[in-house]
Amino acid sequence: MIKRITKVGNSQGIMLDAALMDLARLKVGDEVNVTVHEGGAIYLTPVRPVVTKEEVTAAIKGVMKDYQRTMRRLA
Repeated sequence: MIKRITKVGNSQGIMLDAALMDLARLKVGDEVNVTVHEGGAIYLTPVRPVVTKEEVTAAIKGVMKDYQRTMRRLA
């Protein structure tokens, strides 16, 4: 796919159409890591949030607290 570099304010940018954004599972506001490899190849890698064990545990505890009555009835 060929894209043209355009001027955006005092910077330059490449417009990514909706289909490309969908394929890359990106949305406006997402962060990407930009690396330049030998020969000038530019790679954009999505920065995906890492969920910690503590965050998962807190989420499970929250659900269990919210649905404590339902869980007891199902047991």
